[in-house]
Amino acid sequence: MLDEKFTRCPGCRTVFRVTSAQLALREGQVRCGHCRTVFDGTANLISVLRTTPALSPDDEGTGPLTVTLRAAHALEPASPETPGAEAGPAAAAAPADAVGARPAAPIAPPGGGRSEEIDYDHRFAWDRPRKRSRLASAAYLAAAFVLAAGLVAQGAWHYRDSIAAHWPSTRPLLSRLCITAGCTIRPLRDIGWLSIDASDLQADAAHKGLLTLTATVRNRANYTVAYPHLELTLTDAQDNVVVRRALAPPEYAGGTVDVGAGIARNGEVAVKLFIDASATTQAGYRVYLFYP
Repeated sequence: MLDEKFTRCPGCRTVFRVTSAQLALREGQVRCGHCRTVFDGTANLISVLRTTPALSPDDEGTGPLTVTLRAAHALEPASPETPGAEAGPAAAAAPADAVGARPAAPIAPPGGGRSEEIDYDHRFAWDRPRKRSRLASAAYLAAAFVLAAGLVAQGAWHYRDSIAAHWPSTRPLLSRLCITAGCTIRPLRDIGWLSIDASDLQADAAHKGLLTLTATVRNRANYTVAYPHLELTLTDAQDNVVVRRALAPPEYAGGTVDVGAGIARNGEVAVKLFIDASATTQAGYRVYLFYP
């Protein structure tokens, strides 16, 4: 079409194909069929690069990818009484697929009432909030409960010794659970609460080379603590190590003591050892508690 021209709405930037005869009506004043803005079609003429064959006036043409092109029938001549004003209540809604389109101002229909506004922020189906069914909510709640219960059970299994020590009332239940799970409840290995209150190393007058070690190991915690290992070091006059020996709980606690039960809270253990030191010469000693 030789008379084919293109004008752009300054409101929504939609491009329309028009003719000189259409622009001659109302001195070029037209109404956008999309956002209902009234504008001067002649003053807003633009040049559009066509990339497809020309279409009939009733079809939509296609310009560059940055614009949306519409046929001239989407434009309406503006009323001479309201040049350059917003569209009146008789305006019809335009298609909602224009690039860069903006929602028009709400217009009251005849007789009062509210006009329907388009929610452009949620116009896509995948962007709309969806209500969750009761069955799905119950499933999520059950899954959360199972996960929480599993987390609690895992923590109880990992810290079972500490729980039984600090809350003795839970020990029977934890012991029954351990029978099923194949685990045991053991006293805590907390060396910070153990100390050697007194110790002495004396030579046995009746047996040459025989030494007697006496000591008291005390548990100052308010819960049971596991028996530690005891390390005895003999030193010379310059405090150099002559010989060192690590003793396990059954070796220094006595054969009748249940070392697996641990040292009772605020309890103590008397240690008495006979040491054959006939092959060494020593002037001092050190006693040290540790867990291997």
